[in-house]
Amino acid sequence: MSTHTSGLAIETADLVKTFGETRAVDGVDLAVPAGTVYGVLGPNGAGKTTTVKMLATLLRPDGGEAHVFGHDVVREADEVRGRVSLTGQYASVDEDLTGTENLVLLARLLGHHKKTARDRAAQLLEAFGLTDAAAKQVKHYSGGMRRRIDIAASILNTPDLLFLDEPTTGLDPRSRNQVWDIVRAVVGQGTTVLLTTQYLDEADQLASRIAVIDRGKVIAEGTKGELKASVGAGSVHLRLRDAEQRPLASEVLTRALGAAVQAEPDPVALTARLGTAASDDTAAEQAARALTELSRAGVTVDNFALGQPSLDEVFLALTGHDTRTTDDTDDTKDEVAA
Repeated sequence: MSTHTSGLAIETADLVKTFGETRAVDGVDLAVPAGTVYGVLGPNGAGKTTTVKMLATLLRPDGGEAHVFGHDVVREADEVRGRVSLTGQYASVDEDLTGTENLVLLARLLGHHKKTARDRAAQLLEAFGLTDAAAKQVKHYSGGMRRRIDIAASILNTPDLLFLDEPTTGLDPRSRNQVWDIVRAVVGQGTTVLLTTQYLDEADQLASRIAVIDRGKVIAEGTKGELKASVGAGSVHLRLRDAEQRPLASEVLTRALGAAVQAEPDPVALTARLGTAASDDTAAEQAARALTELSRAGVTVDNFALGQPSLDEVFLALTGHDTRTTDDTDDTKDEVAA
């Protein structure tokens, strides 16, 4: 791999990390354009956090290469650290200090003079909607407030590259939306963001390109549109009148469409992917044929919709399981074991 390619914030080639006999990261190749949000999507244990820690120089790779803005993460670790910031899955601020005290302390450690540190802390607290809580100890913050102050701490000095490792885990929808707005604002100021997440809607909302990682390997990469197009022209979403007819409906749809049919949590709902080569017209024809076959089989459909595949369907099609799957390759377990 060349030492630097113009326009890329991150380049990796065959990146590997092992813990004992487990290959937590197994030959990962990434090319992350500067000035964008790049999503790394996968379940717990896929190798996302381990990859981030290697890129942030917190773990040494066991194989392959990685460069951040042209700097090798092993040979030029100090140069990399000077250009990046990391917000992990759990708040790294001191819960016994107030919001202001945390930011001022960290700013001082980063070399700011006392007045500059206080001014920067006040600026970020206001920008992140935390001014009213500035004098409160962080242990009294809500989950969303903790995530916001954690991200604020990460950009006291505006980094060229910000690693956000599952930043909205455990947050309510309102807090997640607030964090998403902050991410968009950070990128708007020129910072590149590498976002790891197991939430498909988060990747859909924020990332311009997405790498799907599973069991330590990148199994697909592209824009949202490219990933969705890779698994089919669209999906048929059905709601049946009678839940007892769902097995029959699934059988009829499988035969009519020649595609996998997914039973939804709603006991009367089904989703079926359409063919990968279908145009919009062909997709509509496939859907019409499916409805006709269901009617002939005596299955009553109360609601019908034809739509583009979701990232949930993309991930399921690529991996055979959803993003909630966990197994023994969990990053945290591997690192403790090491």
